[in-house]
Amino acid sequence: MAKPRQEVYQGTSSKPLVSPRIARLANSHPVKPFLEVLSGRRQAIPPLWMMRQAGRYLPEYREVRARAGSFLDLCYTPELAAEVTLQPIRRFKFDAAIIFSDILVLPHALGRSVRFEVGEGPRLDPLDTPDKVATLAAKADFGKLEPVFEALRIVRRELPPTVALIGFCGAPWTVATYMVAGHGTPDQAPARLMAYRHSDAFARIIDVLVENSITYLLGQLAAGADALQIFDTWAGVLPPREFARWSTEPTRRIVAGVRAKVPGAKIIGFPRGAGALLPDYVTQTNVDAVSIDWTAAPSLIRDQVQSRVAVQGNLDPLALIAGGATLDQAIDDVLENFAAGRLIFNLGHGIQPETPIAHVEQMVARVRAYRG
Repeated sequence: MAKPRQEVYQGTSSKPLVSPRIARLANSHPVKPFLEVLSGRRQAIPPLWMMRQAGRYLPEYREVRARAGSFLDLCYTPELAAEVTLQPIRRFKFDAAIIFSDILVLPHALGRSVRFEVGEGPRLDPLDTPDKVATLAAKADFGKLEPVFEALRIVRRELPPTVALIGFCGAPWTVATYMVAGHGTPDQAPARLMAYRHSDAFARIIDVLVENSITYLLGQLAAGADALQIFDTWAGVLPPREFARWSTEPTRRIVAGVRAKVPGAKIIGFPRGAGALLPDYVTQTNVDAVSIDWTAAPSLIRDQVQSRVAVQGNLDPLALIAGGATLDQAIDDVLENFAAGRLIFNLGHGIQPETPIAHVEQMVARVRAYRG
């Protein structure tokens, strides 16, 4: 791990480097390290947050979750969704908050039945034949998503000025896998088979999700999000040709659609498991950063990805559970691999419910002690 470094600035004049007025103006717009990295400015201490940072590992989350009733009730009650979004910021002082919601609220707004069974995950009415796909609405009822926008507005008002706010959606491929099968599967075979057998019908699902994701993300920016993340959790099950068609191209269209209305929008892509396909993904989608999982080859990422965009990741969530010297080494590996370039320190996927809070504190302290 790199040792702390002191930086000494020497001047030849006793006059201040900037005028008091300029200093006041600078102080009125506090720097958000997370956004600095997305804007191309490496930080000596990498900004830090965690995917699923508002979750069951926190006792304060479990208390609010029990009070809310169902998982969707928690997502759709703005005051409660805002509260659990803010909890990890209060506890750990992360550099970014991500709004508490779920990737499947968009299918719900498209009129699909969505429910979350305890211990079993999401359940939807499957779109597993072309005839069923024909019943899919073309446009979402965004009134159903107004609670998400209101939660963003609440969080925006409550966040410390140096903390960024992230909005998100599921990538069309990943959301479609749940819509086709009606639930998650180990390899998302139902969606893959439909994409092979009935590509026109499957393309209609993707097209609907692309257009409505653009509108949804624009709504999140208008409600106060500073940046956006597109989660493609199941991208890694696709072979290269299908990855280009169903993961890269839809993401490219979403990025282009959002930036047609908000040209400076900062967008992170997370095609989990993409591996050697990441360089082309970056080139084609024009994202500002990619989130990488813990299996990513460091030399590939440094030479062909981080040389062009920021990277986010990639601590193994199981190392965070393990703690101790194992966790210290895993943290140092991420920093040594990527902190010389633009890095947002994160996990390679979401934090697990059984993660000890003390291990999260250990991680935060070690990353914050880094000086690169």
